[in-house]
Amino acid sequence: MSEETLVKDVMSSPVITISAQSELLDVALLMRQSGIRHVLVMEGERLVGVLTDRDMQRCAPSRLVPITQEEYNAVFENTSVERVMTRDPRTIQPQAKLLDAIAAFQEMRHGCLPVVDAGRVVGILTRWDLLEAFRQTLLGLPISRPASLQR
Repeated sequence: MSEETLVKDVMSSPVITISAQSELLDVALLMRQSGIRHVLVMEGERLVGVLTDRDMQRCAPSRLVPITQEEYNAVFENTSVERVMTRDPRTIQPQAKLLDAIAAFQEMRHGCLPVVDAGRVVGILTRWDLLEAFRQTLLGLPISRPASLQR
């Protein structure tokens, strides 16, 4: 890895996207099955938000209060992604330097940056992607993009 390493060299692609009207329960199952912690929220071809596992944890009922599994699931079944997601997330271009992406991560609270080229989502850059690039560099391996989104 060098100062010239670009976001496109490290990002994950393709990326899993969902609709803002999706139910949280469906998205939670999708994220668990896919082994991912971030999904991009789209309206048609336009990026409108990011939903993370932390966003879903914040809206979950407390396990300290007696509640049935059905009542717990009902919260997720009756809550749309739109109510919980982070709107208008910060994005980065695939041609941006990885150093710029690292600076962006240091300034923000989310663990991902949607990668957008000419208004189109082309990938996602996560903290995991950065750690994997650093690991490959430390091992003397060439940097390679993730083989899949399974993590």
